[in-house]
Amino acid sequence: MTVVVIGLGNDLRRDDGIGPAVARQVADHVAPDVYVSVSDGDPATLLEAWTGAQLAVIVDAVVCDPPRPGTVYRLTPDELGDVRAGTFSTHGIALDQTIRLGAVLDRLPHRMIVLAVEVADLGGGRGLSPAVGRAVDTAVSAVLSVIGEPSDRMS
Repeated sequence: MTVVVIGLGNDLRRDDGIGPAVARQVADHVAPDVYVSVSDGDPATLLEAWTGAQLAVIVDAVVCDPPRPGTVYRLTPDELGDVRAGTFSTHGIALDQTIRLGAVLDRLPHRMIVLAVEVADLGGGRGLSPAVGRAVDTAVSAVLSVIGEPSDRMS
């Protein structure tokens, strides 16, 4: 089975770095045949990374109102708009729009799971806010669970 894990985000925008932070940790705990990458959300890059995969797991930052930073949501593509009222992507083109484009172009994985981590601070600079930083291990465990890797490898 072809498995792809993609951490979306930007390490220079504080909490938007959650996707890359999770992807880097996941890469240390998966089999060599699991493709792990970091993306800034460019649609062409995402389509290329997940096309033909049996399973794609996407980790991305979301902003919700009212906020609960550090909350991790496990979603299917159809559920992306249902997280909570006021949710929006931190990227120029939202993930759900890229997924719709992939459907039109027949460039989707067989199955996709989105792990959306609620964030608070999208200002300039490095480093996750405390609440989002605490969510990294939870998100890593969730990714490993989705792809069938034992989370006890995280030691």
